[in-house]
Amino acid sequence: MSTTTAGAAVSTAGVAPEEPATVSSAPADPPPPSPLEQPIATPVAPSSQPAPLPTLRSTDGRLVLTATSLTVNGSTIGLLELEAVELTPVRWLLWYLLGGMTLAGFALGFLQNWLRTFPAMLGLATGALLLAYGRRGTNRLRLHRLGREAVHFALSGEAAQWQKLAAETNRRIRRAHDEAAAATAALLADAPSTLPPDSGTFPPPNV
Repeated sequence: MSTTTAGAAVSTAGVAPEEPATVSSAPADPPPPSPLEQPIATPVAPSSQPAPLPTLRSTDGRLVLTATSLTVNGSTIGLLELEAVELTPVRWLLWYLLGGMTLAGFALGFLQNWLRTFPAMLGLATGALLLAYGRRGTNRLRLHRLGREAVHFALSGEAAQWQKLAAETNRRIRRAHDEAAAATAALLADAPSTLPPDSGTFPPPNV
C-alpha cells in the first residue's frame, strides 16, 4: 500500500503541470478588400462651356471678325442678323478691253511704221499696265441679312485671305444660330414648370 502511494507521488512529481493557453488580446488585421468593394473613381466631366473664339482681322484692318459680330469698313453687323456671307472675285472687263485695244493699236502702228520706236514702246507698256490692272480686279463681299436686303462691299487685295475670312465667318454664323436655337429650346423646356397648371376651361366671355 505504501509502495504504490510512493510510486504515484514520484510519477506526479516528475511531470510538469500544464500551463493554461493564453489568448492574445491584439486585434487581428482586417482582410484586404475585394476588387468589387474598392471605390471606383468617378471621371470628372469636362466643362460644357465652349472656348472663346479669337478675334480675326484682315491685313489692312478693313474686316474684323469676333465671336458675335462682323465689322467691314467700320460697319458692324451681329452674326445673328446674318444668314451667310459670299465672296466673289471680280475682274474689270473695261480695263481688259482698254488694255487690249491699246496694245493692238500701238503694235499695229509700229509694224506699219506709223510710229517711232519710243512712242510705240510707251503705248505697249501702257496697254500692258491696263491689262494688269484689269486682271487684279477686286473682291466683292456680299452679306446676306435675314429678312433684309443684302449689303455689298468691295475689298481689294489677294482673294485667298478674303476667302479664308469668309469661310470662318460662315462657320461662326452657323455656330451662333445653333447656340441661340439651343438656348431657346432650353427656355421652352423650362417654361411649362413655371407656368400655372391649365384647368382646361375657358374664361367666361365679357358681356
